[in-house]
Amino acid sequence: MLPSKVTVFPVLFFPDNAGYFALKVAYIVLSLYLCSQDCSVMGKGKLAKFAEMETFSNVFQYPYSVIDNVPFAMKGHWRDRYFDNGNPIVLELGCGKGEYTVELARLFPDVNFVGVDIKGARMWTGAKQALEDGLKNVAFLRTNIEIIDRFFAKNEVQELWLTFSDPQMKNARKRLTSTFFLNRYRTFLVDGGIVHLKTDSNFLYTYTTYMTKENRLPVLFATDDLYHTEGLDEATRKILSIRTYYESMWIERGLNIRYIKFRLPHESMLVEPEVDIPLDEYRSYHRPKRSNRETGR
Repeated sequence: MLPSKVTVFPVLFFPDNAGYFALKVAYIVLSLYLCSQDCSVMGKGKLAKFAEMETFSNVFQYPYSVIDNVPFAMKGHWRDRYFDNGNPIVLELGCGKGEYTVELARLFPDVNFVGVDIKGARMWTGAKQALEDGLKNVAFLRTNIEIIDRFFAKNEVQELWLTFSDPQMKNARKRLTSTFFLNRYRTFLVDGGIVHLKTDSNFLYTYTTYMTKENRLPVLFATDDLYHTEGLDEATRKILSIRTYYESMWIERGLNIRYIKFRLPHESMLVEPEVDIPLDEYRSYHRPKRSNRETGR
């Protein structure tokens, strides 16, 4: 039996080689076989999930390589072409398995939710659950968040959720609450639309807090210990009932969950805060800290 962990290197074929075509066919067949073996071991059905996702009516797949060649025709038409209602649209950026998107949809049936992530094998979980449960107010978009503005028209979205995003301590541009991303959100978020950040990262929470202060963005609520804060409004209390798999692990480890909710007006130019922020001593569950520095900007 062929081993499942084999790397197949390219072979140089020459036209004057008598067995050129036979060798090439054998090489392709062997490569495909080893790939299928490798994927079945490493991905536990990843290819099958991708194939099944192609049949899901609630999933739209447009990574970089696709959107450059095929414009997204539903931009500006999410309500009339998919949701078939006039309800508000809320995005969850970096939705992972889609647990949060699905549970938000259950709690708020009069709101439309779109989970966005590039990891299709993870997204499969939430997308399949939503279909099985008959949730009509949920959709999933597999794409890169860097090009999120290509999928939604001006004023088409009312709110954004950023749940446990990578804090990107070494690169401010990649943080989902940086000026780079906030300016993109402005292209489709209503004027004064709401941005929610829920995170275990003190670094990202502190950075976002400085961003709101530096740019005078109205903060509606903020806490560095969400599950031990009194006086929460009803909507926030309802949301507290949603805990993702990793969030539960972080809470079990005694980590505080931080939350900030702010408005994003369209006027004024956004600037980055010039402050040093202590780095997290950890980087997320099962992930080591990437930098030996003590502070970042």
